[in-house]
Amino acid sequence: MKELIETIVKPLVDFPEDVHVKEQEEDQRVTYKLSVNKSDMGKVIGKQGRVAKAIRTVVYAAGSSQQKKIFLEIVE
Repeated sequence: MKELIETIVKPLVDFPEDVHVKEQEEDQRVTYKLSVNKSDMGKVIGKQGRVAKAIRTVVYAAGSSQQKKIFLEIVE
């Protein structure tokens, strides 16, 4: 899943080397924390959050076969 998130985000940003995804697993959920360069934050979020919503939709669809809930957070 981390590779999927990186594959989606890296072409969108100016600094692909600064794209990092951390996985935090709990009992019934898995949280992926996406961090990008500060100047790329707007590109990842998009106008009115459209890009972020699209990324989340793909990630949630890919993870629907798992038994755990999947969350994607965009952090600095």
